[in-house]
Amino acid sequence: MTAPWARVSSALAPVALIGGWTIAAARTSDFDSVRDTISALAAINAQDRWIMTTGLAITGACHVVTATGLTSVQPSARFTLAAGGVATALVAVFPQPSETHAPVATAAFGLMSVWLLLAGTRRSRIAGLILLALLAVFGVSLRSERWVGLSERVLAAAQSLWPAVVAFHTPRTLSH
Repeated sequence: MTAPWARVSSALAPVALIGGWTIAAARTSDFDSVRDTISALAAINAQDRWIMTTGLAITGACHVVTATGLTSVQPSARFTLAAGGVATALVAVFPQPSETHAPVATAAFGLMSVWLLLAGTRRSRIAGLILLALLAVFGVSLRSERWVGLSERVLAAAQSLWPAVVAFHTPRTLSH
């Protein structure tokens, strides 16, 4: 069973994240969404950094709340989703150029990519593998310095949407 408030928090997470980067990017004249990272919008020297910082903090908190309400999902998956939420919120606490930013962002992307692998169903594992593939594409784009912003947004959007997919899905499919 999924708690009704978990459905609300799961729906709010992508709104906060995608809305945050959309509004912040629109207010930043030299920002290129294909090239530049989400973290650049929340960096110490970013124009209106509070917008993306707030979006990241809300998204992370929503993932923690959602994880507590997904009682039909394996506990290890719920714990990993909550840890991913905490790491996402910490990205807001440790903006670029903090030395802590990269490890925290890496943890957030990693945890948010693997939690579905632990959910215990074939469908969730397929979704988890898709998230891992998107994470790999983002890693390649970081190394090649091409389409970093675009690949990051595709990954982050997918990661923020999957908890809602699970929360609104029938509990019978995701039961342990």
